[in-house]
Amino acid sequence: MSKVYPTAAAALDGLLKDGQTIMSGGFGVAGIPDKLIAVVRDSGVRELTTVSNNAAIDGVGLSILLESRQIKKMIISYVGESDVCSDQYMKGELEIEFTPQGTLAERIRAGGAGIPAFFTKTGVGTLVGEGKEERVFKGETYIMEAGLVADISLVHAWKGDTEGNLVFRKTARNFNPVMATAGKITVAQVEHLVQPGEIDPDHVHTPGIYVQRIVQAANHIKLIEKRTTRSRIVK
Repeated sequence: MSKVYPTAAAALDGLLKDGQTIMSGGFGVAGIPDKLIAVVRDSGVRELTTVSNNAAIDGVGLSILLESRQIKKMIISYVGESDVCSDQYMKGELEIEFTPQGTLAERIRAGGAGIPAFFTKTGVGTLVGEGKEERVFKGETYIMEAGLVADISLVHAWKGDTEGNLVFRKTARNFNPVMATAGKITVAQVEHLVQPGEIDPDHVHTPGIYVQRIVQAANHIKLIEKRTTRSRIVK
């Protein structure tokens, strides 16, 4: 059966349910699966737990699911530039599980590799480590972190072939590859869709075996989360 679907809505058809855990790739607004997230919003599913680096910015990425009150809990490394995320959290309307960025990436990688938990020094003696199992290795204290697995992983790739082999570009490579392995079902939107054999095997970041559905995201708009400039010096 073909993995390629004509639209983002078709690619998610029959998959979405209330109460699911959904991973969403990208970093800030770089490499976020925006077309797929929009379908999640339009589906009306609620009580979601989302796993991502952050909530992007207001009106973009997972923030649109916060605006529609479809997310119950977020597992993120920081709030980012999303005012709606911080506002709902401060009002007690959104549960957030803050996880150090490196630990978050490793939790996702572990989940994709079938590793239920691992030990790390990051967070020992802080709020991050409260309530977590501790063990001492070679005289150093470590805390246990659980691997993460999602019902659905949504990822954005720069290029992909019809078999699901994916190539990510620059900052978009941060969380998308590990999330692609950690979803029970992975749906990828790709900017450039090509035929098998057109991607050099050495350039593949995610093998197609991890990807169940693909949709082409033509004319993808690349946004900037926060633009910082300085005045031009005229001599």
